[in-house]
Amino acid sequence: MLLADLAAASTAVAATSSRSAKITVLSELLGRAPAEDVALVVRFMCGDLRQRRTGVGVAALREMPPPTLSPTLTVQQVDATFDAISRLSGPGSASVRGGQVRDLLLLATADEQHLLAGLISGELRQGAAAGVMAEAVALAGGVGVEDVRAAVTVSGSLADVATALRARGPVGLSRFGLRLGTPLAPMLAQSAPSVVEAFARLGESTPAGVEWKLDGIRVQLHRDGGDVAVFSRSGDDLTSRVPELVEQVAALPVHQAVLDAEAIVLRPDGRPERFQVTGSRVGRTVDVARAREQAPLRLFAFDALHLDGEDLLARPARQRWERLDAAVGAQARIPRLLTDDPAAAEAFVSDALARGHEGAVLKSATAPYAAGRRGAAWVKVKPRTVLDCAVLAAEWGHGRRQGWLSNLHLGAFDPAGSVGPPGGFVMLGKTFKGMTDAMLAWQTDRLLGLADGPTDGWVVRVRPEQVVEVAIDGVQASTRYPGGVALRFARVLRYRQDKSPDEADTISRVRGLLT
Repeated sequence: MLLADLAAASTAVAATSSRSAKITVLSELLGRAPAEDVALVVRFMCGDLRQRRTGVGVAALREMPPPTLSPTLTVQQVDATFDAISRLSGPGSASVRGGQVRDLLLLATADEQHLLAGLISGELRQGAAAGVMAEAVALAGGVGVEDVRAAVTVSGSLADVATALRARGPVGLSRFGLRLGTPLAPMLAQSAPSVVEAFARLGESTPAGVEWKLDGIRVQLHRDGGDVAVFSRSGDDLTSRVPELVEQVAALPVHQAVLDAEAIVLRPDGRPERFQVTGSRVGRTVDVARAREQAPLRLFAFDALHLDGEDLLARPARQRWERLDAAVGAQARIPRLLTDDPAAAEAFVSDALARGHEGAVLKSATAPYAAGRRGAAWVKVKPRTVLDCAVLAAEWGHGRRQGWLSNLHLGAFDPAGSVGPPGGFVMLGKTFKGMTDAMLAWQTDRLLGLADGPTDGWVVRVRPEQVVEVAIDGVQASTRYPGGVALRFARVLRYRQDKSPDEADTISRVRGLLT
């Protein structure tokens, strides 16, 4: 299938706000796709690459080559190119990757370049999220969307489900079932600003489960007799990196199990280490024994999806919790309070925060495990940290943000000159999240008016006169930025026209968040 067909569908999907219209466009695209291309069509239209990581950064998109006029690229060619790029490593590989990306873009039309830029950057924002695509797959395959979702629940892959539907029709879904050793897509949570709002979202009169929200690594644990496998939330096999988790699961009094859990490094006093420590520990692939000694992982299981031959996905959560608690014991499970009293839940959340954790997740006691879905059955509550930062620079966007200044460089005020000259600003990180189209248009005009000095064609440096309010999930130590600290998951809330730059948060306050 030509990539141009996908580019045209992507444009059509982005141009409408109607969910049903998006689904129709996508289902028609799937209907035209050859069987061997269906999986790639699903992935590309969801903004996903089969290789997931290619090592190509947005710098490769700074200067688009002239587009071709006649479409010739196929989805198979594009996938093969990304496959070759992802395999490159060693000295000089970044330059080779950049060259191969340019060669690919030279073969693309303007619309295809737009699509490729979104795939490379991870910013393909056309409204074809997995939920919409699942409905399109169902429509194209002539089955109910719940049947598709059920198959995705146990396969972890919408692309595989779409391929099976094309190959065998509705009967193709029968091959999907929970299989030990094959990761499932994890159930996801919505967010609420308070416990009261979280209870309202759950909409139940029966007690809900209130669990600690840990700032660790989500893992899925599979045991089949003496074989144990550990997977990340994205399905990566982590088994060889986390031997202590393997041992903890192998010691459980069960023969078969699939558990949903959090892995985290704790300090000697029981408080959590910074996420950076846990993330680095799980990411370590060499000298794992030494890493384990320095930063051992602790397992906190919070759901049971399968135990000793019985699939529990369709069971109400309360029954799954009972089975989990009996199987793993108090030491290996997440602390949980079953209550319908907001005051009791608030006290539980306060205790979790006092212990250094992020907050809590409120869960419906009657809901099944809806893998891969962000429904209203799980609602997380965690206090957000808000900072006022100065905008130091902005980068031109690409994809659907082309022509707007998008990625903001954020800085803290340094009145004492602890990093640079007194009264200067210290870089904390970047963000492109949380911006509406109206905000993008406004900030482009505003920041171009503050432009200061030469640019490299990609980054526009500005006088630090504009304050922006951002929400963050915390901070982490950083050797990349001069202040030794970087923001985690910053997202724009609003621009503060009422604040002058010297009212921005100081670097000392930001460093104080590093616990």
